[in-house]
Amino acid sequence: MELFWYIIASLGAGIGTGLAGLSAATVMVPILIVLCPSFSGETGAYQATAIALASDIVGSAVTAYTYAKHKNIDLKRGWIMLVCILCMCTVGSYAAFLVGNVVLGSFTLFLTFFIGIRFLVKPDSSKEDRPDKGHPLDLKGILISLFFGITIGFGTGFVGTGGGMMMLVVFTMFLGMELKTAVGTSTFIMTFTALIASVSHILIHPAILLEKWPVMIICIVTATAASLISARYANRVSSRTVGLTTGIVLTLLGSAMLVLNFREQIMSVPLAADVLDCLTTLILYIIPCVLIALPVRIFTWIPSFVFRKLLHMIAFTCITVMLLAAASWQAAALTSTLIAVLIYPLLAVFEHEPWYGRLFVQKTPGEIKRSLLKLFLMFAALISAAWGMMDKPHAAAAAILMWGQGDAAAALVGIPFGRHKVMFPPVNGKKSWEGTCAMLVVSFLTGAALLGLYCGYPASVSLSASLLGAAAGAFTELVSSSEWDTVTVPAVILVIVLLIL
Repeated sequence: MELFWYIIASLGAGIGTGLAGLSAATVMVPILIVLCPSFSGETGAYQATAIALASDIVGSAVTAYTYAKHKNIDLKRGWIMLVCILCMCTVGSYAAFLVGNVVLGSFTLFLTFFIGIRFLVKPDSSKEDRPDKGHPLDLKGILISLFFGITIGFGTGFVGTGGGMMMLVVFTMFLGMELKTAVGTSTFIMTFTALIASVSHILIHPAILLEKWPVMIICIVTATAASLISARYANRVSSRTVGLTTGIVLTLLGSAMLVLNFREQIMSVPLAADVLDCLTTLILYIIPCVLIALPVRIFTWIPSFVFRKLLHMIAFTCITVMLLAAASWQAAALTSTLIAVLIYPLLAVFEHEPWYGRLFVQKTPGEIKRSLLKLFLMFAALISAAWGMMDKPHAAAAAILMWGQGDAAAALVGIPFGRHKVMFPPVNGKKSWEGTCAMLVVSFLTGAALLGLYCGYPASVSLSASLLGAAAGAFTELVSSSEWDTVTVPAVILVIVLLIL
């Protein structure tokens, strides 16, 4: 199992380095210390830091080389930082050994998270009055470089951060560098600082090589490959796309590292621990679904309406899986609400990107973000009503699955094969009898399978609840507007199912 965490830590470190000049230690040290028992000893943190620094050497080198090929390194504005950091990192490394088992400070983790948020809000860091690349530093720039160079250099050696995040902040916010140039310059500096700090760690504590050389090889190779791929990606796309991608990566990495760093405090609060378990369940389910869905969209000629329903199926099935695995209704409802709160601004940031319209299928501008917001808030309401008020969690799961599977069947059958339109008021005339019948049948079969086979309700109860719920849902879907059927249909199904169960 430790091998898995070595690879995950190295991949995260490499991607962070290639995109944002993030030090490998920011990601690797918390994972190795918290999740790998072999690093739990007295010198575990020191060994983890040395391995992270060794991974930074080649990873930063290939990243810097990639950025240099695209002329995205500016040493005329970064040479003072380079000299100061090189001089101070050895001092910090020796101080860390004297202090003992130094764990990566939470300041760096918070910084990673908030810098990620900053790039999501403002992905393009370009300024009209930005100094030209290669322009000499003025007195203010020299003083800034001296101050931050000394402090970052000591921190590099002391906690092994590599200074990546701090250098990114200094170069972009104080010295006026464009994002790609800032990343290229910082990774160039990190190549040398990581080398010096890593050698210092190993000379001070030679057992690192003798005891951990297999781990070091795995981490170096994996992190280097991830750094190279992400650096090539960053130099081939626009600065705005790099900023958005950097924001996502840093926000996710920062969140994950903060959870690891404050794991004990989080687990001491039962509800927080339950929410964390729910989020873990969702992530473990969503990641493989996305890895399947994206290639399907990119490399196949699947119709847009089919892919749209595929995304819908991922959304409602992931919530159902989470609901059935949740320890309490509060955790399940809070997790759904949290997703709704996070997903709306995230999609709002990306909806103006050219690829957004090609990936998602929107009926009207902003429809995807509004639909998902209503969808997950509706999930939270259903869970609260069925489980929190009536103590029947399976009713909520049944309502969500019956609506979701039935809605997908209505589109997959009705759009290509719907020849007979439903014309009576207040139906808008766009829906067909074929699609409605498909929804009725699939909703019924889904409800009967879940309530009868999975939940163990008697056949008379499960069949009657499924049939009446499916009929009510199909009728509600006919008379509801497309903007609100994600709310009205599952709500009506839930009421019918609760009355019968």
